[in-house]
Amino acid sequence: MKIVGVGCGPDLLTCQAEEVIRSATLIVGSERAISLVEKKIPAGCDVRVIEDYKALRSLPGEAVLLSTGDPMLSGLGYLPGEVIPGISSVQLGAARLHTSLTNLLVLTAHGRGHDDAMCTACDEVRRGRSLCLITDPSFKIDSLVKKLHSHPEYRLVICQDIGYPEEKIIEGTVDVPPKATSGMYILFLLPPAYPDFAKAPAL
Repeated sequence: MKIVGVGCGPDLLTCQAEEVIRSATLIVGSERAISLVEKKIPAGCDVRVIEDYKALRSLPGEAVLLSTGDPMLSGLGYLPGEVIPGISSVQLGAARLHTSLTNLLVLTAHGRGHDDAMCTACDEVRRGRSLCLITDPSFKIDSLVKKLHSHPEYRLVICQDIGYPEEKIIEGTVDVPPKATSGMYILFLLPPAYPDFAKAPAL
């Protein structure tokens, strides 16, 4: 089985991933993942929408399993098989904000305990770290900022619908937190020494 990252939005497919998809005879993925690559799927390929994630381990060896973003970042890379990396929302968000991935701590609250993720984020903020939180639609930024009240200097930046035409970058602070208008976003927590990306020189 091959686990292929399809990117976090349209037109973010790598050449390697496209080659694997074009030669596939069986493709399995979520509706969103399939929609991102449907123009690359060959005629006659058996395409199946995931109905039971627990059954993915029993897919046949020729299966190409699609994972949105990158399989190793809250994706399907935990499954056995060859992993073809993709462009993640974190990579794209860091690029938009001109921040180095080497200095960024990534935490996930996607489909998992939000309280644990928030507590870990608060611990790292006390250390002055830059963070990115991978969220889900039920994640409550207001609950997080209540825990961060003693660090009003921190900037919060929402990267919403990142990679899509409707993408938005929404800035705020602990005192005046940004408001998401879509359920699909990631959240950067940046210390005050972080440069203002909006003033970065044009390339």
